Amino acid sequence: MGSTLDPSLAPSAIGHGESGHLTRLDRWLAQRLQSMIRAARVRVELWDGWSPYREGSRIGDLVVTDRRTLVGLLLDPHMQFGESYMHGRLWIRGSLEAVIEALSQLPVAAVSWRDAIGRLFARSNTPVNARLNVHQHYDLGNDFYRLWLDPEMLYTCAYFPTPSATLDAAQIAKMDLVCRKLRLKPGDRVVEAGCGWGSLALHMARHYGVEVRAFNVSKEQLAWARERAKREGLHDKVEFIDDDYRSVSGKCDAFVSVGMLEHVGRAQFDAISEVIERVLHPDSGRGLLHFIGRDVPRPLNAWIRRRIFPGAYPPTLAEVTDDILSPAGMSVIDVENLRLHYARTLACWAARFAAARNTVRSMYSEPFARAWELYLAGSEAAFVTGGMQLFQVVFAPRESAPISWTRRDPFPVKVSVDHM
Repeated sequence: MGSTLDPSLAPSAIGHGESGHLTRLDRWLAQRLQSMIRAARVRVELWDGWSPYREGSRIGDLVVTDRRTLVGLLLDPHMQFGESYMHGRLWIRGSLEAVIEALSQLPVAAVSWRDAIGRLFARSNTPVNARLNVHQHYDLGNDFYRLWLDPEMLYTCAYFPTPSATLDAAQIAKMDLVCRKLRLKPGDRVVEAGCGWGSLALHMARHYGVEVRAFNVSKEQLAWARERAKREGLHDKVEFIDDDYRSVSGKCDAFVSVGMLEHVGRAQFDAISEVIERVLHPDSGRGLLHFIGRDVPRPLNAWIRRRIFPGAYPPTLAEVTDDILSPAGMSVIDVENLRLHYARTLACWAARFAAARNTVRSMYSEPFARAWELYLAGSEAAFVTGGMQLFQVVFAPRESAPISWTRRDPFPVKVSVDHM
């Protein structure tokens, strides 16, 4: 997917001097912006074509269409870059992915005072607020996600076991990897916190003979999952429950959460810790957390929090072990980082999104389509450059016997994952 300067989509802004003739102040501000991003070899260009860039070869151009955008990029770049691109006031000439990746490799500044104040006044992910946050992102409509996800409707990092594996095959391989890490066996009782469109729950029941209670608060996803379970004759093995993860009760042999922990929020780590301790069987229990994380604590990008993932926070491994697993009486059994698998997953999604972009634009709007293409490109860049990590953590009650003697999987792969 590449986004290039297209004057036909912004005729009043490109080449017509929306902010009037350049002033000395405009040029000085542009020079300041250029100095901030010089190491990325990305050129700044103003609305009349003038640029302070004098470095020779470059990866691409940031075309600023008005004075307000120029000032915003200097005062609040983390928010205003996304807002300006989304609304067509900032354009990228060249490959969107290449430019975003280059900018992502610039040194990350300390948390700004705006971020600090925003965190103070941010709404906590209480059960009510969590539903609102989920509704904003996951209830956009199943028809939207069907345009660019795989047939299983999996919206989490895939696992590419071979270089030739397709996205569709890699998503099935990811589900099987989770099941094998949990050492699932027929008759196990499984709790899944945050089940998406239900594919993992159905995969566990179909291929491993377990009984699953899957919790979710997205109306759209639950409707899809329940209809599919009934259609495939698995409704007696999988129960899709419209409830918050904090309401989980009863004992289970395995607890699994794929792609939900990053939505819990830092202030709610004690809540999920209490759930894990309460429901996991002390003798036979084991669990797996699959989540977007970081190597160092940082809030999520401000624009992503506003437009894409409200309430989200990617934790570090230390935060997960110190604030969730250790207080729950759990020991870490295994940790794997699938960072580059997520970069490839996002590249696949971005390509599919680009192919469906005109449909997305007609369903929603041009700003919506631009926001999502920027989100996908920015996320891919974050995983390519190491700004984000993708962790799978296997754990078990501290005093229980290890779930395996070695790391070798005791189960054969259930499906062929080379080609589909």
